[in-house]
Amino acid sequence: MLVTGMVWGRNALLWIFALGIAVFSWRFMVGGVEATMAFVAYHAEARPLAFFAHVGFAPVALALVPFQLWQGLRQKRPFVHRLIGRLYGLAILISGVGGLWLALNTAAGPVASWGFGILAVLWLSTTGWGIGLAMRGDRVAHRRWMIRSIALTLAAVTLRIQLLVSMMFDIPMDVAYPAIAWLCWVPNLLIAELMLRNPRRVAAIA
Repeated sequence: MLVTGMVWGRNALLWIFALGIAVFSWRFMVGGVEATMAFVAYHAEARPLAFFAHVGFAPVALALVPFQLWQGLRQKRPFVHRLIGRLYGLAILISGVGGLWLALNTAAGPVASWGFGILAVLWLSTTGWGIGLAMRGDRVAHRRWMIRSIALTLAAVTLRIQLLVSMMFDIPMDVAYPAIAWLCWVPNLLIAELMLRNPRRVAAIA
């Protein structure tokens, strides 16, 4: 009973954070970039295609994460699972390429540039490799690589939590942001790798 409750609670948090932050990320559509994303608004002027590709499609990938991890949907509606997977991959392709270009041109310095740049490359490569494995019929390896992809997608969640914490402790943005460029995804990926060492956890998640 306790284990079931813990699993349910974990799944509920995933749905709340993934969908909530995905919707919150689209706030620029209502309030405008300058008012809602002031610290990255310069990207919207200098490289609008990359900027809107990233901020427009990254939330799509994030919102689809709970649906892809929904075991019942995958088992009972495999066609829907595959369709959502294609949408997930397309959203990451568009957003990841845009994010990589933004990282290469960030004004936050080389530490942030490298952090977000490596994140973009790993996000694109893990997702592409995972989808390729699914197309070849290797479901076990596909699930393992998609767990890595999802861990990197959830960097959108950890990034916002860390930004909030940095503001709560009044840490200057020029200090916090380069660190967060790494902290938002490296721990996620390490946790995913630890989980992948336990076959039972892989089965439970994927």
